[in-house]
Amino acid sequence: MNSRVLQILEFEKIKDKLKGYCASTLGKTMVDVMPIYDDVISVQRALEETGEAHQSIVKNGNPPIYGVYEVRELLHFVEKGGSLTPQSLLDIADGLRAASAMNEYGKTMPVEGRLKDKTTLLGIYPWIIGAVKTSIVSADEISDDASPALRQIRRSIQIKEDSIREKLQSIIHSKAYEGQLQEQLITVREGRYVVPIRAEYKNRFQGVVHDQSGSGQTAYMEPLAVVKLNNDLRTLEGEEQEEIRRILRELSNMVLEEKDGIINNQDLMQSLDFAFAKAKMALEMDGNKPIPSEDSIIRLNNAKHPLLKVKKVVPINIELGENFSTLVITGPNTGGKTVTLKTVGLLQLMAQSGLFIPAEEGSKVGVFEEIFADIGDEQSIEQSLSTFSSHMINIVKIFSNLKSKNLVLLDELGAGTDPTEGAALAMAILEQLRVKGIFTIATTHYSQLKTYALTTECVRNASVEFDIKSLSPTYRLIIGTPGKSNAFEISKRLGLSVEMIEQAKKYIGEEERKMESLFANLEEDRLQMEQNKALLIKNKKEIEDLKNKLAEEVNKNKETRDKILEKAREEAKAVILETKAYSDELIRTLKNLDKLSAKDRARSIQRISQDLRRKEQEYRQEESAFLTKKTDSVIKDLKLGEEVEIITMGQRGFVVSLPDNQNNVMVQVGILKINTDLNTLRRVSVLQAQESSSTIGNVFREKAKVKLSNELDLRGKNVEEGILDIEKYLDDATIVGLKEVQIIHGKGTGMLRKGLQEYLRKHPHVKSIRDGKFDEGGMGVTVVKLK
Repeated sequence: MNSRVLQILEFEKIKDKLKGYCASTLGKTMVDVMPIYDDVISVQRALEETGEAHQSIVKNGNPPIYGVYEVRELLHFVEKGGSLTPQSLLDIADGLRAASAMNEYGKTMPVEGRLKDKTTLLGIYPWIIGAVKTSIVSADEISDDASPALRQIRRSIQIKEDSIREKLQSIIHSKAYEGQLQEQLITVREGRYVVPIRAEYKNRFQGVVHDQSGSGQTAYMEPLAVVKLNNDLRTLEGEEQEEIRRILRELSNMVLEEKDGIINNQDLMQSLDFAFAKAKMALEMDGNKPIPSEDSIIRLNNAKHPLLKVKKVVPINIELGENFSTLVITGPNTGGKTVTLKTVGLLQLMAQSGLFIPAEEGSKVGVFEEIFADIGDEQSIEQSLSTFSSHMINIVKIFSNLKSKNLVLLDELGAGTDPTEGAALAMAILEQLRVKGIFTIATTHYSQLKTYALTTECVRNASVEFDIKSLSPTYRLIIGTPGKSNAFEISKRLGLSVEMIEQAKKYIGEEERKMESLFANLEEDRLQMEQNKALLIKNKKEIEDLKNKLAEEVNKNKETRDKILEKAREEAKAVILETKAYSDELIRTLKNLDKLSAKDRARSIQRISQDLRRKEQEYRQEESAFLTKKTDSVIKDLKLGEEVEIITMGQRGFVVSLPDNQNNVMVQVGILKINTDLNTLRRVSVLQAQESSSTIGNVFREKAKVKLSNELDLRGKNVEEGILDIEKYLDDATIVGLKEVQIIHGKGTGMLRKGLQEYLRKHPHVKSIRDGKFDEGGMGVTVVKLK
């Protein structure tokens, strides 16, 4: 892609923005060399990679990308016999630790694809990570645990230092040296322990001078009594440094043995950093994956310029290539024509680089070998070129480099010269581009180009809308309608006399007046069509809503009917089984009647008759109760904790959730919670309610008395455990009457927070949720408002 169009369309700013989402310098270097593909397969592959990273972030959060350092030069240094510094070893271990974490992250990635494959190729080197961690504390400190020899040497150094200090302490506190000492102080000069002696006594004091103060008043001397001890200490310190060098050499060789794998890790992490940076930018700019078109068709829906910082950017809808190859945009200055050109060009460059674009899902982009643009006023004082000349030079260059699969963007074509000649040149340029099959978008003020677009095959008019009432552009792009000249109307609204306006109209040719009238009529027709379309969409939505509501009612009635039938089948089965058992007993009794005396036989027959009458009465009572249930009115003033009966199930329970917007009620039946329609409930009888009120009411009153905390701490639990605790806690909180509670889950990886918030959004007791404020615990707390 030519560098000039990248500059005009400000593609470098997009790359700078993308670098801000990279976690490493190596990732940023990939942005610098990011290719702009010119074939559909490569564009599709790059977009799929961004999409894979995008889905992974949405599902699992940001990946653990860190510790991506350039290691090739370091390993090359080791190959030549060098040893790595502690800091370099810490950096390499950090990178290996990140690769291990990224390998685990990859196992949870939702999409099988190239990125997930890359995570499986990351090498895992726990022995190197462990060795570095054991041996190196920081860039300036090697651990005592690096080797037994180092530990022993440092122990000997400590003992020797203690001996020296003990000897020096005895000297500085000795009365024999009281007048000779500048102060009672032990210090170090040139790596040897010394004491400060007054300059006038340095020849009397038995020792070696190693330094003196800036004023010359103090000599720092090593007493002869500690010279051997200091010599021993220096020898031990030399041994310490030699052991440290041996340890670093050993660790460096350990790293060198895995040179290929470590370099491969670096390359993989670099490419993963780049891919996830693209996904992060897409999320920030609300970008979507465009569809690359084999035929280079452009169809952008609700597209926005990604670099505009105004609060409310008006999105555009634009198409090119399917029914026409040339689009001529007219309209007022500052109406958005140039922004439209730049939006199309920049989104094309982004898509062909594998970046998501700020446009609706399903938007199509072309795949062009080159994009040419002549946008803005580029007059050159140094070259004595006018605006017109500079534009013509650019257009000449464009024509000399044109190929069949190109996109050309031309701003204010033919401007800067005589309008008649400028319009003629503009039409000739557009015609040549059309004949060559070049996709072109051009902006202009010339009315002649409106007529050209209206009468030429494969050319279409478009305009940026202008609101006459507010005398300002709306920035909406209307395809199919040329921009109408509003000079007379604007002048009239601004106060210019009617006489002057009418006089001006007389200077316009008859044909031009007819054309403007035609454009005005087209605009009126377009507005009417938009109103009709909006009305049709509204009516269609209302019909769909009614259709969905009817379907819900049908499904609800079917479910209720199925439950009633199932209950009836169960009850019928129970009656049959009971009747069979009773009839079997009756038959056995009748068989034994002959063995009884006349008196006992009469008693047995009487008992059987009474049992049969009792059974008949029970069945009649049940039938009567069922019919009564069916005719009960709907409960109007249901209360939490109230005892009810679910008619379709014949089960009693207590209300734990009041009717929602679909009239559903949650009832606790034993250990089960049942969600049922309000119409299926009836209150228990007044007598039973009174009998049970003393017990049930006390239970809820006791719960209310308990001081239920407005915080639930779930830190350390997984999502499933957290949901179980929340379920009971929200029931209690609702019964007690709490209106707002806090769920403490901590920050961590964010998985617990995400799982709990997904569950809370669907909970019937929950009105709304939000993350905690800074003083409430921030992202580690979810604040829940209850209904």
